[in-house]
Amino acid sequence: MANPVDLQTRVKKEIHPKLKKDLKVSNVMAVPALKKIVVNVGIGSYTKAQGNKDFSNIVENMAAITGQKPVVNKAKKAISNFKIRVGDPVGLSVTLRGKRMYDFLNKLINIVFPRVRDFRGLSRKAFDGSGNYSVGFREHIVFPEISPDDVIKLHGVQVNICTTAEDNEHAYKLLAAMGFPFKKEK
Repeated sequence: MANPVDLQTRVKKEIHPKLKKDLKVSNVMAVPALKKIVVNVGIGSYTKAQGNKDFSNIVENMAAITGQKPVVNKAKKAISNFKIRVGDPVGLSVTLRGKRMYDFLNKLINIVFPRVRDFRGLSRKAFDGSGNYSVGFREHIVFPEISPDDVIKLHGVQVNICTTAEDNEHAYKLLAAMGFPFKKEK
């Protein structure tokens, strides 16, 4: 059985040369590429609903999903309507680069998206205008590292894919070439 080529190698050997030709770019450095992937989880409502400040199970889930320990983001301002004080933990984030980024993206495309209930493809409206793409999951149990039997409380996960593309069309072509399951346009 042949050894499957990982996504990082495929991007360098197949996808970038093809994009260079399709986008009519003369310089290889102008071809859109991935910069980083940022995975976020908001924990503000989780800590308020529980009444305690223990969110270690979410930290463990994020570490299992991404392969990296998350950073705890704290509130910079007090907001009385949301009962948030300065220094309260409000979120967790992980920034992936290099090999871990490509491994996570490969898992996202081939394992996670097919596991999402009623999945009919990704919307093209989730681009931000600068070539970055965002996708959110309502439940973190779509990731294969999380056992549904061990879940205490469900939480969402936000994944932001940052590219070097100048506009949405170039970023779309890059992600589509990587195998992102976008909805077909009518």
